[in-house]
Amino acid sequence: MPNIQHHAQIIKGREVVADDWRVLRLDEGDAPETVEVPAGKLIVPLKVWQAQRETLSKRAGANGEIGIWFASDELASTVKDELGQFAVLAIDFPKFSDGRGYSIAFNLRKRLGYTGELRAIGDVLRDQLFQMQRCGFDAYATRQDRSIHDALKGLTVFSETYQGSVDQALPLFRRQQRDMPLEHSDVGAGI
Repeated sequence: MPNIQHHAQIIKGREVVADDWRVLRLDEGDAPETVEVPAGKLIVPLKVWQAQRETLSKRAGANGEIGIWFASDELASTVKDELGQFAVLAIDFPKFSDGRGYSIAFNLRKRLGYTGELRAIGDVLRDQLFQMQRCGFDAYATRQDRSIHDALKGLTVFSETYQGSVDQALPLFRRQQRDMPLEHSDVGAGI
């Protein structure tokens, strides 16, 4: 029997909503080729997608019932030609201190052009949400032992950002209008 996880609520956009997706996790001893993938909206590991692609692609395309999740050591580029089939992609954060998922999210949005729902799953805490949003995440399945409504506040802890990223391409110095004499009209002048 596969390990199916479900969050009753997630953060999507900037609000708490009901979650109609479930996440399939492989238990020790489960083989990606033979694990049972139950019906309904399900986010499966990349390895399961790769092993059962022929069967699952029918559900992904026709019904929009299959999404995939990436472990922090997997590359999103392995499915770059199939990204349009998925209504949702998720990236697993196995522990709070593992930041590789941020790079996967950035690559999905900026380099591979993914525009669907991008969800953070696993050890997702309030302190991470603002930076996750900057990297391209738009949905968050936070740890169930923490208040999701408290975590929602993590998306608004900063009012301004300095660096450019997925959510704001221009760095702050390019977004600010400065009153400078013409002889100082180059981009870095006045900083």
